[in-house]
Amino acid sequence: MAIKSLIINPGSTSTKIGVFEDENLLFEETLRHSTEEIAQYATIFDQKDFRKNIIVDLLNEKNFDIATLDMVVGRGGMLKPIPGGTYEVTDAVAKDLEIGVSGQHASNLGGILAKEIGEQIGKPAYIVDPVVVDELCDVARVSGVPELPRTSIFHALNQKAVAKRYAKEVGKPYEELRLIVVHMGGGVSVGAHEDGKVVDVFNALDGDGAFSPERAGAVPSGALIKMCFSGKYSEAEVYKKIVGNGGFNALLGTNDMRNVNKMVDEGNKDAKLYRDAFIFQVAKDIGSMGAVLKGKVDQIILTGGIAYNAVVTDALKEHCEFIAPVTVYPGEDELLALVQGGMRVLTGEEKAQQY
Repeated sequence: MAIKSLIINPGSTSTKIGVFEDENLLFEETLRHSTEEIAQYATIFDQKDFRKNIIVDLLNEKNFDIATLDMVVGRGGMLKPIPGGTYEVTDAVAKDLEIGVSGQHASNLGGILAKEIGEQIGKPAYIVDPVVVDELCDVARVSGVPELPRTSIFHALNQKAVAKRYAKEVGKPYEELRLIVVHMGGGVSVGAHEDGKVVDVFNALDGDGAFSPERAGAVPSGALIKMCFSGKYSEAEVYKKIVGNGGFNALLGTNDMRNVNKMVDEGNKDAKLYRDAFIFQVAKDIGSMGAVLKGKVDQIILTGGIAYNAVVTDALKEHCEFIAPVTVYPGEDELLALVQGGMRVLTGEEKAQQY
């Protein structure tokens, strides 16, 4: 019998939902929220009823009976660091999402909304592989400043989804593979997947690895300290240079790789240099993870929106195919990845993790 599911993926100015029957999408909708609408609420949690009402209204417009659902799955938010997997949204999960135990982000509402709708119809609610998935080996956590350990914040949902997709395609358990997964979107994360765990990964948010369309990646720390204490910038302004206005945004005034390609094609030498630098830095990150896995790598997987860019993927192959063969899964289908995580539990393929 087919499993029906409602998937909820809240963003800062939108709520994306999808209704699935097994892995088949019945319909999806991106519900946009204006700045004025969001500004009415003092906190992200205060937006809960507003977002829930527009989801319910849309389902009513589609004449969809939520009582027919078998599960509700929300995007995981800023919980405590946890191993990867699918988690039932318990009271403890909902509470930590509400307070934002690791930070405030719109995705925190995903699990909360899933739980409320699930309870309403008596069906389970789950979250899958939130950005705080932490499976780092002990040595990967160490930095040269004891107060500043390395942290695991990355595109866990898509990285895990494509790793498991590859495992399924080659007929091997994910837990027996050694993979390097490269997510290239607004941020870039490169992870070493060893026997089902991401044992090392570059923090995609605010401090590690290659620069990206919106993030600075690793920068010279001494120069950054001088910038912080120059008196020219507030803390928020410096942080915005690292996250949001960094990377291609700072270098070329765009966060869209398609625009970068256009500039290169039009003869912009700076754009060519910066695109080459981006490829160079991502390749270095891949090489680092190859060393983490001691050169025993089954496959390198390139994914995310930038993986549609053949110039980038071909160049990365040229740099890195000596390490392992390269597979490209362009884009990221977060709704499908969330469905698959919930279905693995409902079908008994996996057990729900305990938070």
